[in-house]
Amino acid sequence: PARCLALPVARPRAVLRGCVLAMVFFFTTEQGYTLYMGRDKHENEDLIRYGLPEDIWFHVDDMSSAHVYLRLQKGQRLEDVPEEVLMDCATLVKANSIEGSKKSQVAVIYTRWRNLRKTAAMEVGAVGFHDQSKVRRMRVSKCNAIVNRLNRTRREEQPDLQALQEARAAEFRAERRAKARQAALEEKQARRKREEEAKLRSYSTIFEAAAMGCGDEEEEKQVEATVDASAAIAVEDDFM
Repeated sequence: PARCLALPVARPRAVLRGCVLAMVFFFTTEQGYTLYMGRDKHENEDLIRYGLPEDIWFHVDDMSSAHVYLRLQKGQRLEDVPEEVLMDCATLVKANSIEGSKKSQVAVIYTRWRNLRKTAAMEVGAVGFHDQSKVRRMRVSKCNAIVNRLNRTRREEQPDLQALQEARAAEFRAERRAKARQAALEEKQARRKREEEAKLRSYSTIFEAAAMGCGDEEEEKQVEATVDASAAIAVEDDFM
């Protein structure tokens, strides 16, 4: 199972009533993306539990390493992330692996946070996956330039992970309700349009039938007039 690297900062995480305050290191890429990782395997347990749907998880394959996360924008696809950003994540996680940092090249796996699976039987910092087919893999070589650039942006914070996740969950539920209302409104409008079109077709049929009826009456009147005129001519012939 995957294990995390315990970074050399020895401060206990704060667990307050109703709060989960983990020590988290944040980094910023040249493209403006945010990367973050926990201070140690206990912090990473909190990150595993209280991630967001927009988070992408990175880890050195088959070696102990830090857990690095990439936070996407809401609605952004993993396929749209620049290759340079993925390389930053992979390089950072390699640099924070005791064994991996000594190698010239390693394999790094990554997947969406929601694909991570954690059970009570797993060791601290260990994770599995709900769908192995959604786990991607890339090779990365040692690159001090990338690590140094990211370290210059590093900041240390202690966010309330549980509160952040609950806020995002509430936002997600509101978005889902809004989408449901919009879908219901669009369906109502479409149904009304179909009903109006059906009425128009019905009125058109009635008018066509009425028009055809008027034509028949006019034709009958013309026939009657012709018959009357013929009869009048016959009477005049008789008197002459």
